[in-house]
Amino acid sequence: MPNNTARRALRAAATVELVSLIVLLTNLFTVHVPAVASLTGPLHGCAYLFSIGAVIRDRQRTTAAIALAVIPGIGGMLALRSLPAPQAQARPATQTS
Repeated sequence: MPNNTARRALRAAATVELVSLIVLLTNLFTVHVPAVASLTGPLHGCAYLFSIGAVIRDRQRTTAAIALAVIPGIGGMLALRSLPAPQAQARPATQTS
C-alpha cells in the first residue's frame, strides 16, 4: 500500500477517534443517552486500535509516533503530525516514440 493511501486511512481513523471521543464525553456530561454510548463507544475503540495499527505499519514511523499513537482520544492526530511528510513515489520514465 503506498504511503499516501496509508496516511489517508490514518487521518480518517484519527478524525473518527477524536470526534467519537468528543461525542462520548458530551453525552456523558449532558443527557447521558445509553444508546449513544453503546454506538459510539465501540466506534471509538475501533478507530483507536486502527490508528495505532496504521502508525505501526507506516514506513516512516518513529518510536515517538508510536508512543503518541497510544494516547487515547488524540493519539492518532498527534502521531499523524509527528510523522515525516510522505515521500513522493518515483515513477519510471517512459519513452515516447
